[in-house]
This record gives sequence, C-alpha cells and structure tokens, in this order.
Amino acid sequence: MAVARPKKELPRTPERILDIAERLVQVRGFNNFSYADIATELGITKASLHYHFPGKAELGQALITRYSERFSEALGQIDRELPDAHAKLEAYANLYAEVLRGKRMCMCGILAAEYQTLPKPMRSAVIGFFDENQQWLARILTEGEADHTLKFTGTPEDVAQGILSTLEGAMLVARPYGDLGRFNAAAGQLLAGLTA
Repeated sequence: MAVARPKKELPRTPERILDIAERLVQVRGFNNFSYADIATELGITKASLHYHFPGKAELGQALITRYSERFSEALGQIDRELPDAHAKLEAYANLYAEVLRGKRMCMCGILAAEYQTLPKPMRSAVIGFFDENQQWLARILTEGEADHTLKFTGTPEDVAQGILSTLEGAMLVARPYGDLGRFNAAAGQLLAGLTA
C-alpha cells in the first residue's frame, strides 16, 4: 500500500500578502502600490486583505517588523559564523548586494526616501531599523579596532553611520544603471578604507 505524501503547504494568506507587498515596496515604493495590486496578484478580494491588515499603515508596520526581524537574524548569523570584524563587515555589505542582485532595494532605505509621507508608526520603525544597524556596526568596528583588523578615524558610532549611509546610497546610485558592479565598487572602496 502506497503512503500518501503530505502536500506541500502554501504559505498562509497573511504571509503571502506580506511577501507580495514587500516586493512591491522594494521595487515601486510604499506609495506606489495599492491593495488592489496585491488582491489582483493573490486572486482575492480587497475585503480579504482588509481582514488581515485593516489599513495600509498596519500592513506597512507589519512589513517593517518582519523585514527588521529577518535582518536582525542575518546579523546574528554573521556574528556566529564569521571570525573577525573585517569578514563581518564584508558579509554585511553582501546583504545589501544580494537585495540589489534581486533587482530590489533595501526596504527601509526606500521607505526612508518616502519618510515624510509615511504614517508615524512606520516612520518610527524605519528609524529603529537604522538605529539597530548602526549599533551593530559600531560594535563590530569596536571589535575590529581592538583586534587590529580595522582602522578608522572618528568614533565607531560616526563611522557606523557612514557605512550605513554609503551602502544605502550606493544601492540608490547603482539601481538606475542596473549595475551591481557600481555597488560592489563603492562597497569595496569603503571596506578597503577600513582595513588595518
């Protein structure tokens, strides 16, 4: 008698909504998609979307929360798996390169460009994402200075802000060219300048 294999479960509707909305934000921006775009792609009604996310502000907040959690998990993995601060910074820059390779932008980077038009809770969440990244980078810079794998002038906090700003900006400049090489060149120069 043959044993029936379990069917592969489809992601739950809220996850599918978030997946589509995340892609739309990363490609178009938050203000350039509607619930109708998501409903059409999913083949459901807009009312079904409102059941899961009553308004676009709630959807946006859920998107940032999920994106921040995944990014934080990636930073934790970098911490666990890589031996020195310089390797950690390379892996950090590669997180951005991977997003750009997929023809997308950092979601919080694109939301920062739309900052003034976002609902207040979303604005706070975008700042929280950047703050968490800067704190992580400052800690890695401090480690690298202590173990002599990194050198820099200024405080770790100021340099961390510069790294984050450079990578986000490099994504923006590379995007219209469709040229990952432009991003990699900027990231490479940045990392070379920090090498002890």
